[in-house]
Amino acid sequence: MTFSKRLRLFMLGIGLGTIVSFAMFGKGCTNTAWTPDGRVRLRMKSTLVRATPAAQQQLEALSLDLAALRANMDSCDVDFGDSRRTDDSLYYAISGTVKGKAVSFNVAALRDYVIDSTGYWT
Repeated sequence: MTFSKRLRLFMLGIGLGTIVSFAMFGKGCTNTAWTPDGRVRLRMKSTLVRATPAAQQQLEALSLDLAALRANMDSCDVDFGDSRRTDDSLYYAISGTVKGKAVSFNVAALRDYVIDSTGYWT
């Protein structure tokens, strides 16, 4: 078998595999919510519902609310270098742009989200 025939068969296999993958998984093939950054953003988008009083004052100073943060969570970045873990909690450092304003904030969540899935802006 010549190299060109092997290359054509290889490319045919890659093409068929791609088509079958998209047919089976659809949008799941291009959705990057399975990455660590994507998982945190997805969790915060659905559970960030409370803020500490100090955080609420910061939000009011920026003319923002938690709903705006949740809505723009997809465009934010999670800095795992500044994030920290304790025995029962996770503290994520998140930054991004919300309504044209650069924001940087910390979010606390319990490690076991079955107990309490609420995310707190600290």
